[in-house]
Amino acid sequence: MSLTLQHLPAPGERLAHSVSQKPFDPQAAETLTDAQRKVYLASQTTLMWWKFKRHRLAVISGVVILAIYFMAAIAEFLAPYNYEKRHSDFIRMPPQSVHLFHEGSFVGPFTYGTIYNLNLENLKREYTEDRTTIHKLRFFCEGDSYRFWGLIEGNRHLVCAGEGGTLFLLGTDRLGRDMLSRILIGARISLTIGLIGITISFVLGIVIGGLAGYYGGLFDLVVQRAIEIIQSLPHIPIWLALASIMPPHWSPLVVYFGITVILGLMDWTGLARSVRSKLLSLREEDYVLAAQLMGARTPRIVFRHLVPGFMSHLIASATITIPTMILGETALSFLGLGLRPPITSWGVMLNEAQNINVVALYPWLITPVIPVVLVILAFNFLGDGLRDAADPYH
Repeated sequence: MSLTLQHLPAPGERLAHSVSQKPFDPQAAETLTDAQRKVYLASQTTLMWWKFKRHRLAVISGVVILAIYFMAAIAEFLAPYNYEKRHSDFIRMPPQSVHLFHEGSFVGPFTYGTIYNLNLENLKREYTEDRTTIHKLRFFCEGDSYRFWGLIEGNRHLVCAGEGGTLFLLGTDRLGRDMLSRILIGARISLTIGLIGITISFVLGIVIGGLAGYYGGLFDLVVQRAIEIIQSLPHIPIWLALASIMPPHWSPLVVYFGITVILGLMDWTGLARSVRSKLLSLREEDYVLAAQLMGARTPRIVFRHLVPGFMSHLIASATITIPTMILGETALSFLGLGLRPPITSWGVMLNEAQNINVVALYPWLITPVIPVVLVILAFNFLGDGLRDAADPYH
């Protein structure tokens, strides 16, 4: 007790303290380290990017998706052949191998010749390599003519078969068409249908869900009951019913846009409910009241002030919803109620592999399943990474 009284200040004397009297400077070296300053001064977008980069699987998936979309954009150049060209002498030919060495000597990329034989016991076409014939591959070569994106005439390809040879890396189908060329061209349809469908779905989900969450009342009640009715319906039968309504005389291009509209109309309900729940909480914030007092109209308040508050959530939802669109188009085309030739997509190609006996004899016909699975997994992993990055402070 004596020690404590000894350190007490005299009456009227100021208490000693260790708090700095200098104004607080967040950038001062004595208050923040370089690493802390970098984090505290970073924007929301920068924090999201830092957290997203730590999700290695999501980053790899994003690179894969960008690479696939880039390949689809220049598919005519990457495809060895015109996707519609028929090679009647090589119907249902198995995938060819590319070799570098011949009899121990380096030759460069080449394929061997092909010997055709019809097995009369099972009527199966059999192809064997002719080791006496070598066809060196050509790069940046002139080959089958095409119309790039249906607009520009061209005949330049990344790689072509050697003179007098063939290059069927993934085999051919029942009409002798190159599977690799058709998968590359079909990727453009199957991937863009997801982007167009998600655009329609997002417009409906944000507008309807935003208005329901902002206004509430009777409008919200009607929207919620409509969403419950739509979600209670089985999607595949509804897809089939809507797809069968389209007249058979419509052009494949019109059918393509019809399929995108169908997929968009069936997939907006989940997003609408998510937007509604967000707006129900955000509409009570002070900045919304300030915007109302300043005379801002409802569309401006919703789309300028409220929607950006959960834009990261919308981005994550988009990456998860796009695979649903791709699977929907693939399922409809596989069942013969979606896209039709001459338009090609992964679903149209899988439609030709419905017969299990054909698949047992020619298993390479189900090769389009591989890019479908790869793209779906990549989008799901990317969506997981974006969803985690959307909350950088967690």
